[in-house]
Amino acid sequence: MQERGPAAYVAEFVGTFALVFSIAASVILFAPAQTTTVPGVPAPFQDFAVIGLVHTLALFFLIQTFALISGANFNPAITLSLAAIREIRPVDAAIYIVMQLAGGTLGALFAKALMTGVNPSVHYGAPSINVSRVGTTLGAMGAEGIGTLFLVLAVVAVAVNPTGLKDWSGLVIGGTLGFSVMIIAPLTGGALNPARAFGPAVVGHHFGDLGKWLLVYVLAPGVGGLAAAAGYFWLFIQPGKKGLTGAEPVG
Repeated sequence: MQERGPAAYVAEFVGTFALVFSIAASVILFAPAQTTTVPGVPAPFQDFAVIGLVHTLALFFLIQTFALISGANFNPAITLSLAAIREIRPVDAAIYIVMQLAGGTLGALFAKALMTGVNPSVHYGAPSINVSRVGTTLGAMGAEGIGTLFLVLAVVAVAVNPTGLKDWSGLVIGGTLGFSVMIIAPLTGGALNPARAFGPAVVGHHFGDLGKWLLVYVLAPGVGGLAAAAGYFWLFIQPGKKGLTGAEPVG
């Protein structure tokens, strides 16, 4: 288990700041303004392709920049999952999470400072549950949980697995976040990251029902990430389960 230091903590702060700023700015600029909907009538379709692409490119850039310094977590759900499989010390994980929450809040504040008055109905990128699409809080939890499961699965498979294709980690992890957001954002905003949800919610004063917010944007990503990390570790990484060298390429 590698010990982390001040450089890693700063990298997590700066990386989460940049990630949340990029996401908040893309939502402010490209998400259609929210309008009042008629009860029982689905909200109009919104095109999240641009926002998903911003997620992909921003995370790709940040992983390639900071992976060798901090591991490029930028997400408390990822940090918690890696701590559970002993890839990061608990004390370092705790500091990482504090730095991620602080970085995410500053990123949202910076987006607000640049774009105050632009598309105010999106609350500076704060995620919210689209009840007309996802229906229930449990459904929203499932959406955030499965999206985070995909994300952490990609992290563990390409960055943690000793035989993983680490040269592709930035593109694989960034792409996984991007396509997950394209699918899940119409349901819950597609946070898949408690720090990304927390910063804009604080800045935009848009937590809504705090109990539901904690269930959907904190508990569900945590559970999804833990399930992905533990499942992949015990099935494919733990010595003796699948051999020490991994499978050979097909063909």
